[in-house]
Amino acid sequence: MKHILIVVDMQNDFIDGALGTKEAQEIVENVADKIRNFKGDIYGTLDTHGEDYLTTQEGRNLPVTHCIYGEDGWGLNGEILQALAETQAEVHDFCKKGAFGSKELGDLLAAECGAEECTIEMIGVCTDICVISNAMILKSVLPEAKITVDASCCAGVTPESHNNALEAMKVCQIEVQS
Repeated sequence: MKHILIVVDMQNDFIDGALGTKEAQEIVENVADKIRNFKGDIYGTLDTHGEDYLTTQEGRNLPVTHCIYGEDGWGLNGEILQALAETQAEVHDFCKKGAFGSKELGDLLAAECGAEECTIEMIGVCTDICVISNAMILKSVLPEAKITVDASCCAGVTPESHNNALEAMKVCQIEVQS
C-alpha cells in the first residue's frame, strides 16, 4: 500500500505575505512536523501566477497580486523547506498550478497509484480554496483511495470558511482529522 502526503501551497504569500493570515502562520510548525515524520511519498502544489495575474479571471475576482513565479512570495516557507530537507520520506517535485486545483497532480497520482491501494493525506492552505479543490480532483481520479485532511495542518481564508470546507469534504467521503 502506498502512503502519500500532499502539501498544498505552503508558500510565503499565503503564510506571511500578500495573502497571509494568523491561522496560516500558526500551522507552519504542525505542517513541518508532519513532513519530518511522514513515512511514504510526499507530493505538493505551488500556486503559480505570471505578471499578468490581475488580468486573469482569478485576478479580477481576487485583485491581490500573489505567488508570482520566481518572486519571494512564490517560494515555499523556510521552515517547510527545512522539513522537506530533513524528512526520510521520498519527496517528489511539487506541481506548479495556475488554478485552484492541479490536474497535473491528479494525473500524476492516478498513474502512481494505479490499481494499487493508496492512502492520501492532505495538508496546507487554503482549506477553503486549494485544499478542497485538490481533494475533489483526487477523489475524482482515485475514487477508492482513502483521502484524509489533517485539519490541524490546514488554514483557510477565515476560520469560518475553513470549517465550511472541512464539512463539505466530509460529505464527499474525505475523512477529516483534527
